[in-house]
Amino acid sequence: MAGGWSRDGAVQDQIDASVEDAVTQARSRLPHGESLTHCEECEVEIPEGRRKAVPGVRLCVHCQEIIDNENKALNLFNRRGSKDSQLR
Repeated sequence: MAGGWSRDGAVQDQIDASVEDAVTQARSRLPHGESLTHCEECEVEIPEGRRKAVPGVRLCVHCQEIIDNENKALNLFNRRGSKDSQLR
């Protein structure tokens, strides 16, 4: 059911487009190409198992954990400011 001047299904179309955009953005962040043999941050050798498991890997596990933890800290708040999130 659409409200106002929008057609039926317009809300679902908007949701679908948002999901497609998020998936495209997530895929663009995945590593691709040839894996490095040594970490580009600390120059430690990247084990062969990691290079095979994650194609295009550029960082050792330790350096990747540091970056992941920094990125996690940036995503701890709700930018949308919905009423539901404000009540918590």
